[in-house]
Amino acid sequence: MSVYVVNGQAVHVVEEGPQQYQVALLVHGWSSSWYAMSPLLGMLSQRFRCLAVDLPGYGKSPPFEHRTTIDAYAELLAGLIHQVSDGPVVYVGHSMGGMIGLTLALKYPMLIERMVLLGPTVTGRLSTFINLFVSPVTMMERFGLGRLIVSGVERAFVGVTDRLMRPASFAERTGITEHDYRRLREDARRPGQGRVRAECFFAMRENDLTGRLKNLRTPGLVIWGAEDNTVPLRDAGVIADEWDEADLRILPKAGHWPHFERPDQTRRLIASYLGLPQASPWLVPLHPQEMTRVDEIARFLAHADLGRGLNDAQRIRLAAQFEVRNLAPGEMLARTGDPGDELYIVWEGTLEVWSENTDEHLPPRQKVAVLPPGRMTGELAVLDREPRTADLVAGPEGATVLALSRERLLALAEDDAVLGTRLLLNLATAMSQRVRFILWQLERARKQAADARPGNTLTAFDLNEPEEKPSPPIM
Repeated sequence: MSVYVVNGQAVHVVEEGPQQYQVALLVHGWSSSWYAMSPLLGMLSQRFRCLAVDLPGYGKSPPFEHRTTIDAYAELLAGLIHQVSDGPVVYVGHSMGGMIGLTLALKYPMLIERMVLLGPTVTGRLSTFINLFVSPVTMMERFGLGRLIVSGVERAFVGVTDRLMRPASFAERTGITEHDYRRLREDARRPGQGRVRAECFFAMRENDLTGRLKNLRTPGLVIWGAEDNTVPLRDAGVIADEWDEADLRILPKAGHWPHFERPDQTRRLIASYLGLPQASPWLVPLHPQEMTRVDEIARFLAHADLGRGLNDAQRIRLAAQFEVRNLAPGEMLARTGDPGDELYIVWEGTLEVWSENTDEHLPPRQKVAVLPPGRMTGELAVLDREPRTADLVAGPEGATVLALSRERLLALAEDDAVLGTRLLLNLATAMSQRVRFILWQLERARKQAADARPGNTLTAFDLNEPEEKPSPPIM
């Protein structure tokens, strides 16, 4: 935990991730604290230096001496970014934190590279339920006597207020744990925050972003719970109409807290968008050494068939799904007849393709191809799961091979339709190039045979003459 002082204002921050990584700024919403962003910290800290803040007046950060506004929060965070980062940050915001991020991006677009927003307030007009049942209590808290009354009622009727607030915050079939629910409610009940809660309620209404998002050029992922009864889905309509660079996703069985209610689905969407290595169901954090290896593989994939046309984030996402296998000279990687559930890319060294001969006049095994670094093999087998048609053996100098299983390939395509489509296109392109080369070889052999025997008709036997070099099989 750290405390930064920005223009005289103390800001409490929870930090995770290596200092040398790009900064990711995580900002909570109304009546909350840094804990509202805690489900994302472990995942994001693999790739970013994460700073989860307590906004002034919330958590452990003291309130502003002046009136709280959305613009004041945006200016404060701009100052914090200036202190902690030497480049644009990734901004992750929930609810009011989303409105603050949008305001910051509109005012200082150079500060934010990408955004991830969870149920962001856009118009500032919260749901009818909030306005009817919650805002009167918030208004009472603003003043001394009202604050005493609300506090006394809260202590006496905790169960009643919980039942009142739960449908405003969570879906009917919510997946939030009891521990997380109690922790979030503790933040909402934190004493001494009546004034800032009331000021923020009005600040959001005064900061309606309708008509302004059309000027936003920062790309962003926006995740909304289908049963959000705090920030209504009508605000999502404003994003869909105005923010061209937004990728809007709606999650069923989630309310205002999708990262607590549907944590796996939310993390998968964010990991896909930010180019993080996780893919369902493998949501295990990677060590820094493993991330270094992922970066190396991603750079290599930039020049491989499978990585063609992918951006940096997509290549990192893909790179983390490979298993690295180091083979000694002559070591077998796959045998004829093995199930086709993996494709391989040669990273270092070479792979030899050996095919079995059924002709008793020929050697029982014949080397038909040598695959150099960057060459892919097994793409057809991983798609149709048919048995392999040749042996794969490490060359005389050994080989380092990247292996991608069918299961991980399909999970990657499920998580990210854009990336999955591109990968399937790259697989199809690689196979079509191989087929076209084989057809070219056959046509060349036909012409050579025709030239050697003018006037003769080419037979199937002519295409398999031993002097012609066999074509490498599509495995």
